[in-house]
Amino acid sequence: MQDFDIDLSDVLKIVDYGDADIPPEASLVATVDNILAAQAAVEKKVGEAIDAGAIPIVIGQNSPCGSYAIAKAIAERASGKVGVVSLDTHWDAAPLDRATMSPLIAGSGSWKHKLYEWHSNLSIPHLVEIGERGMLEEKTIVRRFLKEGAHFVPMWKVRTELGIEGLCKLLDRAYDGTSDIYVHFDMDVLGGAGPTGGDILGELAEPIGMTDYEVIRVAHEIGLRGLTGMSFICIPPGSPVIYRTIVYVITYLLAGIAKRRLARQETK
Repeated sequence: MQDFDIDLSDVLKIVDYGDADIPPEASLVATVDNILAAQAAVEKKVGEAIDAGAIPIVIGQNSPCGSYAIAKAIAERASGKVGVVSLDTHWDAAPLDRATMSPLIAGSGSWKHKLYEWHSNLSIPHLVEIGERGMLEEKTIVRRFLKEGAHFVPMWKVRTELGIEGLCKLLDRAYDGTSDIYVHFDMDVLGGAGPTGGDILGELAEPIGMTDYEVIRVAHEIGLRGLTGMSFICIPPGSPVIYRTIVYVITYLLAGIAKRRLARQETK
C-alpha cells in the first residue's frame, strides 16, 4: 500500500477461508427452517475463524447471514461486553422480521433488535450507529435506542458539525469498557454520495450518503483500534467501482491493523 509504504503480507497472515456451506434451497425459499440453516452455516464458519485466532471479515448480502450470524458468533465467545460499530442507512431494529413474521428470525429489518434482545453481553450504550438519515424509521424505535444510550451519528451531524475527524473520535465509544468489537457495514450507507450514481441502489438510495472516502477512512480507524469481526451486506450489484470500494474498505482496515501491530512491535 503506497499510502503507508506497507506490504500487508509482510505484517499479517491473510487467508481466504472460502464460502459458508449455505444450503442451496435457502436462496430459493425463505422458510424459517431454511433461513436458520443458512444462519447456522455462517455462524459455524465465523466461529471456526475466531477460534483459530483470526479476525473474520464476512462478505454477505442480507440478514441474518451477513449480520446477526457474525455478531452472534462473536457474542458467544466474548469474555466481556461487546461493542458495535454499525454503518447503515436504516436502523434494522424492528421487533419482528417482516418477511417471515417469525420471532425466531433476525431479518433484514429486525436483526439489530434481536441482537440486543438475545445477547446480554451486548448493550446499547456500546453501540455507535452511523449514517442513518431521512424519514424512513419508526420514531419509537429510534427514540428507544437514543433513550437507552446509543451513540447515534446521523449524516446531518457529520456534515454540519463533526466532519470525518469528529466522526472517527466517536468510534471510541464502542471500545470503552468492552472486550470485543463487532463491525457492520451496510453499503447502502453510500446513498448517492459514493463513487457511482445513487440510483444503482434502487429504492435503498437516500440523499446525504457517506462518501467512499468516509467509509474507507472509518474502516481504517477501526483497524487502528482493533476488532473481533466484521461483516458487509447490501453491496450494490453490477458496479465494478463499488466492488473495488469493498476491496478498499477491507484493505485499509487491514492496513490499520498492520500499523497497530507494527507500533506495538516498536514499543517492545
